[in-house]
Amino acid sequence: MLLEQRLAGIAAATPWFMDCLRSAASLGLASWCIGAGAVRNLVWDHLHGYAAPSQLADIDLAYFDADDLDGEREAGLQRRLSQLMPSQRWEVSNQARVHLWFEQHFGHAVGALASLDDAVASWPEYATSVGVFLDASSAVKVIAPHGLDDLFAMVIRRNPARVSLETYRQRIEQKQYEKRWPRASVIL
Repeated sequence: MLLEQRLAGIAAATPWFMDCLRSAASLGLASWCIGAGAVRNLVWDHLHGYAAPSQLADIDLAYFDADDLDGEREAGLQRRLSQLMPSQRWEVSNQARVHLWFEQHFGHAVGALASLDDAVASWPEYATSVGVFLDASSAVKVIAPHGLDDLFAMVIRRNPARVSLETYRQRIEQKQYEKRWPRASVIL
């Protein structure tokens, strides 16, 4: 609970991240979060004392809506966020539809997910299996099914739920974690 409070405090004290959360909340989704790399960068930049946020490929907005498996809604939500915050690159994904495209993209089939929490629990590394959202009273809330120890210890460890060792190694090479955050450590 202390690490959740710490993460919520870092998020609340970071204007660009709060702007992202408010924009995402304005979409009116029932079950959503900003997660993965955006949260990792937020925390690791803070822990490294970086004055400016490090480069993000995109801001991942994950939501869960099993009643709407049409990808067109994702695209529409992404366009709305791009209009609200044109300085950010967004990637919007309905986690209820991941099983429909995962095999084509990653080479192996996965089962359907039951909730947003289940989705976050399946993300590639434990340190990035974290989501942050605003509740109905605009309080910062955290989804961290594997806890926050790896995130705050700056440890990258593979989450085997959906990511093969080969994909994990490719991610490590691509992301260059230890170059970007010298205090981070990778477990292969």
